[in-house]
Amino acid sequence: MGRYILNRLFVSLITAWVLVTLVFFLIRLLPGDPFLSEKVTPEIKANMMKYYGLDKPIHIQYATFLGNLLKGDFGYSLRYKNRTVNEVINQAFPYSADLGIRAVIFAAIAGVTLGIIAALNRNRSWDYLSMFIAIVGVSVPSFVIGPLLQYVFATKLKLLPVSQWKGFAYTIMPTFALSLHSLALMARLMRASMLDVVNQDYIKTAKAKGLSPFQIIWKHQIRNAILPVVTVLGPVTATLLTGTFVVEQIFAIPGLGKFYILGIQNLDYSLVLGMTTFYGLFLIAANFVVDIIYGLVDPRIRLAR
Repeated sequence: MGRYILNRLFVSLITAWVLVTLVFFLIRLLPGDPFLSEKVTPEIKANMMKYYGLDKPIHIQYATFLGNLLKGDFGYSLRYKNRTVNEVINQAFPYSADLGIRAVIFAAIAGVTLGIIAALNRNRSWDYLSMFIAIVGVSVPSFVIGPLLQYVFATKLKLLPVSQWKGFAYTIMPTFALSLHSLALMARLMRASMLDVVNQDYIKTAKAKGLSPFQIIWKHQIRNAILPVVTVLGPVTATLLTGTFVVEQIFAIPGLGKFYILGIQNLDYSLVLGMTTFYGLFLIAANFVVDIIYGLVDPRIRLAR
């Protein structure tokens, strides 16, 4: 197991370095000028370029960025004066993480449950209902689900607040809107995996030994069928926890998505680079954790690698 963990850690570190390097150089290819303004004279622009270190050769900028990154410093934002990218992330990430954690938990529990119910009731009403919910979740985007929820539950029924992030009632609609796609994905994966596992030899052996249906379903079918769900749980978790611009905009949540989009629009190199790196490292870390869990759940994975 130790060798397996070291191998996955090495792959994760290489992936992180490649990601950081690509983002650093690609962000410089964006068209436009972050200091372009009628009020900015050539002298002021030159001073600003020097202040942010953008006047130095690209390889020196890269080395400086890597050195700061190892210390956890993403530098200063080009647009938010006297504010570091770390401060922006520290301000926005708690909102995105709070929403994301709720969405992940709801999506995982509801998705796996729907998949199991659908598989155990194949070609019956519960199966059709579960798959209908899954199809809606995959097909209907969040920018449609969000306003629809606001119209029905806030405007018409007046059961929930329209927007903001001030208490539990404010979290219900954004959580559902954000988690629906992931919920649908997990439900379909779980159903397909359950139906595939049910025909395996070890299930037939368990039945031949006289195990109860509950023991067969819980100890053999679900444990083996849940592996594909565990696989997608890493990137899904990273995606949901680091924010989504659409849902955050619809429900006026001051999360990471808002700052990320504004950073791209304003050509804020430091902010875009810092937030992209933060998101990428978060995703790599989540996948690393999932790989470890995967190896614990299925020892065959450790032996194969």
